[in-house]
Amino acid sequence: MSGTFNKLFEKGKAKVKEFSTPSSSSYPGKPQSPQPPPIPSNHPPPHSPSMSFPGSQSFFPSHDNKVYWRPSFDQSVPVAHNFRHEIGAHGWGNNESQNYIASPQNSFHTPDGRLVIRAISQNGEYTSARLTSHQTLSRPKGYVAATIYPPCAEGIWPAFWILPKDPFQWPNDGEVDIFESWNGDCVNHSCLHWGHYNSEDWNKHRVVETHLSDMRHMPHTFGLAWIEEEGIPDWRGRLIWYIDGRPVMKGNIPLGTRRMEDFRILLNVAMGGNVCGGKLPRNGSYDLVISDLKMCEEPTGGWSGFERAWECTPEGNPN
Repeated sequence: MSGTFNKLFEKGKAKVKEFSTPSSSSYPGKPQSPQPPPIPSNHPPPHSPSMSFPGSQSFFPSHDNKVYWRPSFDQSVPVAHNFRHEIGAHGWGNNESQNYIASPQNSFHTPDGRLVIRAISQNGEYTSARLTSHQTLSRPKGYVAATIYPPCAEGIWPAFWILPKDPFQWPNDGEVDIFESWNGDCVNHSCLHWGHYNSEDWNKHRVVETHLSDMRHMPHTFGLAWIEEEGIPDWRGRLIWYIDGRPVMKGNIPLGTRRMEDFRILLNVAMGGNVCGGKLPRNGSYDLVISDLKMCEEPTGGWSGFERAWECTPEGNPN
């Protein structure tokens, strides 16, 4: 198996264990302060939540007139208004080191309207946040996207992805990874998972790796367009992954997966574990900064743009 597939296989085994392990609804610890305190770090320096986001060139002109869901990241709005905190320190099937907690130290809104998930490594203790949207995609076709400034460092695994709402079976019901990167490699892994993780189903996982050399220094917009299509043999619709408005991967929606309208957003920063090769982050804080998270009725460029992109976009590789 290739190195990429080995990573996917490890990730798959991790997910099987993760989704068979119940998460706790509470967490031990001292009461937390209402504002996130500064955490000393020089590897890497934590991203400032108030930093400006430089613009990026899009394949199509941007538009905002068909947004049907956009959560408010105003400081007056609790994070829990739009997201459920998934709680636990059980390794998440991947031997991860973080304790996901619902502390304002680890997930908060900034004065300039951004959502921050802050992973904190401090003297062998690791805390982070894992958020699941209350809102589902709720449409047979549409587009979901976010502008993301990720932390890039060894032992850090940030992600923006979608799963079916509970209850569900993984990977049978499907998983779509819109953004994920680990160990500071400045590579985005666009992924589609379904079927089972075994030697017979090794090809039921698609991935395209996109190198983003400036990932450490500027944000990028990651998006996914979906369209359910009935009456077509062997598949149920189509997906296209985008980075900064440019299509980077396409794939058919496999038979047997859940309908796309049942999927919801997940945002998290994992620390350590098998996917990171056992590496742990140094002391410090590592911020996943999210802005302009939205669900739209159509992708940038409209559905005619989707059809043009479908003709020239590569399909994900099985390994």
